[in-house]
Amino acid sequence: MKTTETPAPVPAEPGVTVTKADPPAAKPPKEGKEGGVLNAFSHGMLVLWAVMVVMPLVWAVMTSFKDDKSIFSSPWALPDKLHFDNWSRAWTDAHMGDYFFNTILVVGGSLIGTLVLGSMAAYVLARFEFPGNRFIYYLFIGGMSFPIMLALVPLFYVVNNMGLLNTIHGLILVYIAYSLPFTVFFLTAFFRTLPSSVAEAAFVDGASHTRTFFQIMLPMAKPGLVSVGIFNFLGQWNQYMLPTVLNTDPDKRVLTQGLVQLAASQGYKGDWSGLFAGLVMAMLPVLAAYIVFQRQVVQGLTAGAVK
Repeated sequence: MKTTETPAPVPAEPGVTVTKADPPAAKPPKEGKEGGVLNAFSHGMLVLWAVMVVMPLVWAVMTSFKDDKSIFSSPWALPDKLHFDNWSRAWTDAHMGDYFFNTILVVGGSLIGTLVLGSMAAYVLARFEFPGNRFIYYLFIGGMSFPIMLALVPLFYVVNNMGLLNTIHGLILVYIAYSLPFTVFFLTAFFRTLPSSVAEAAFVDGASHTRTFFQIMLPMAKPGLVSVGIFNFLGQWNQYMLPTVLNTDPDKRVLTQGLVQLAASQGYKGDWSGLFAGLVMAMLPVLAAYIVFQRQVVQGLTAGAVK
């Protein structure tokens, strides 16, 4: 029976260093199927969500260019031709142009007032320590949790006693008060993330608190201002409950009131094409604002998350 002998190692030559060979590298583990399935599921859900959001918008825009007969006979088909008279009829006959102008006045004034007052209050709460600081801060947070439905009746009497009922400036003041809690809460967290060394350098150079805030700290908080401004714009543009209770003058109605009036009046006449045209008119400014400022919104949300 033959046996295999292990060959003796060859002696190394003088002056030559023998090193052991490294073991072969282990093969990288193959990517599991779980990761691929999870990625496919998440992408599929995102696509489904996008279709659910985009399809109603596309269908509304497409329907606004159809006539009433095509809306019911072929609701999913493209319009045979573009009926721009639907838009002109909704703009003039349904007074959507007047409602649009009133909404721009109310939302524009309230948005500017909300950002100015909210940023000033948030800066003081975030940068200065004084007795009652945390109490005032939590008071603003409590305003976010207070249902607006519970305040409608006392708010109506307060606005009426001040002589601001059925006025544009009265509605602007109510919108500002309604939007301040969230604005102060959002911007307080954002101002805390800004470096304090810049403000200290401005104080050393002789700048006052007002100049430091408006010329140094406020420009640094631009991402946060844009983000909270977009959220307030969406909420104030689509607000229906407050103007319905506080603004009963037909000449001073806003878009949400005008759409309800258009749906009630045009529904009996069968002018569904004009109704969809008015709906798209109210929807386009919101979509345009978000498309233009979507990058700033994301930057503002992420910048306020970490220092």
